[in-house]
Amino acid sequence: MRAYDLLFSGVLSRLDPERAHHLGFAGIKAAGAVAPVVAPRRTAVRAMGIDFPEVLGVAAGFDKDAAAIDGLAALGFGFVEVGTVTGEPQAGNATPRLARLVRDEAVVNRMGFNNAGAEAVARRLARRVGAGNAANAQGGRSFPVPLGVNIGKTKVVPEEAAVADYEKSTGLLAPYADYLVVNVSSPNTPGLRDLQAVEKLEPLLSAVRRRADEATEHQERRVPLCVKIAPDLADDDVRAVGDLAVALGLDGVVATNTTIGRTGLTTPHAEVEAAGAGGLSGRPLRGRAEEVVRVLRDQVGPEMTIVGVGGIDSVESARSRLEAGATLLQAYTAFIYRGPTWPRSVNAGLVAKTGVRR
Repeated sequence: MRAYDLLFSGVLSRLDPERAHHLGFAGIKAAGAVAPVVAPRRTAVRAMGIDFPEVLGVAAGFDKDAAAIDGLAALGFGFVEVGTVTGEPQAGNATPRLARLVRDEAVVNRMGFNNAGAEAVARRLARRVGAGNAANAQGGRSFPVPLGVNIGKTKVVPEEAAVADYEKSTGLLAPYADYLVVNVSSPNTPGLRDLQAVEKLEPLLSAVRRRADEATEHQERRVPLCVKIAPDLADDDVRAVGDLAVALGLDGVVATNTTIGRTGLTTPHAEVEAAGAGGLSGRPLRGRAEEVVRVLRDQVGPEMTIVGVGGIDSVESARSRLEAGATLLQAYTAFIYRGPTWPRSVNAGLVAKTGVRR
């Protein structure tokens, strides 16, 4: 048994999940501050005009406020997607709001986009890159690996004001992002998933695109824009989002967020019920998340970037997602169960098994 397995089973699994997350996060943040990672020179994937040093990155949700980018890069993640960041700061949902289903290597969360808000995150990123500067393309960049910024709707903002809320976050954060992700798929903000309907999604994405271009005009660069979708969309709705992404000239789709479903679990029903409502992530999501990638790839063609996320926990599952049509990969839940050496081992294993960098 690995040392991390003993630590997880003997210590971390006995702690409140959110408490364990904060302890682990503090350690990663501290490690990044002590030994900042130097950006790798190699390129595993070139996507959206960006050179990614590794295929596997960390999904949004782990580093909500862009506080541990160096530490996550040092662990071997090839890129870091921070957030979800909202226009206004918010505490998120009431605790407890995070539960483990250990038997299924899954997590149920109803965090509710707890974050410091776009203004605070923008200030943190501005301090990092220096006054008046912004995150550059790969040469001479301010971050060790590409930085994605995931933005969502503030809970108290009504649907009719959602576009303005996303525009606020975009204007503040686009100058520091290598790519932006519009999150309309978390199950933990009331009404958010309704924005996945094409008739609502089109004006939202168009507005974010315009605002991102305005915010980065002085940098003479175009920030790539993606949308993150739910696994619970019907295949026809996935295809409709794919068609919209092509029509709007989006750079990518992140597939998928967590699921509200609870099928295929081996965890006893009473334990699942005790975990409560929220989005399920981890191994049980793998099959559907992979199928969504296949549907999307068939719909959008070979060029658009698809970021595959959901249930990736091994070199084999990572390779399968690439074969399904993903360009890049993200993970979070497996990181909890497999430990700090896991991201580097998966990225190394992908190189060894595939031989060719995607």
